[in-house]
Amino acid sequence: MPQDDRTAKARLRDAAIAVVVEQGLDGLTARRVAEVAGVSPGLVTHHFGSMDGLQEACDHHVAALVRESKRDAMAQGGGLDPLAAVRASQATTVIGYLAHRLSGDAPAVARLVDEMVDDAQDYIAEGEATGMIRPSDDPRGRAAVLVVWSLGALVLHDHLHRLLGVDLTDPDLEDGPQFLRYARPALDVLGRGLLTPEVATQLIDQFTDPDTPTSA
Repeated sequence: MPQDDRTAKARLRDAAIAVVVEQGLDGLTARRVAEVAGVSPGLVTHHFGSMDGLQEACDHHVAALVRESKRDAMAQGGGLDPLAAVRASQATTVIGYLAHRLSGDAPAVARLVDEMVDDAQDYIAEGEATGMIRPSDDPRGRAAVLVVWSLGALVLHDHLHRLLGVDLTDPDLEDGPQFLRYARPALDVLGRGLLTPEVATQLIDQFTDPDTPTSA
């Protein structure tokens, strides 16, 4: 077995994420996290100050995993391999964690969502630079809507499973046919759009906010 060269702090953080994925937020206790990490429970307080501090560290780490995987995907442009990108993104860990974490309305959840919107605006801009994504007159608004839509699918993952047979929290999601049942309609909406160009232009013109900055 390869030697685990992570610090005790990193092992605690990763253990906490694993506990949330497997047991939900109710199972997140210092004793359980320390048991999974193979360290003393007292190290939770030593490294993070409190369970809230540990949870915040988990939030930042998961947001960073999303940010890095999206940036890697944007850098590939039209040569992106979707299945390879999903497998490299630690998607099952990220999705399982967020599905539980987003069910609350604590200020920390709002900070996590804000961080993910900030990151999305940045990596979408990188996608524009590689020719993968078209420019927008309202990049911040687009990033916010896309993130909230995506996170909403995680919160309602049970219904997605019921309707399409796709379990986004399944550890083997990317290796089975159910991933395609989700990816194909998602890419159809994102890539081809839903409205015809004529109708989209007409509606966008009607709902243009005079305070929204437009491209030169």
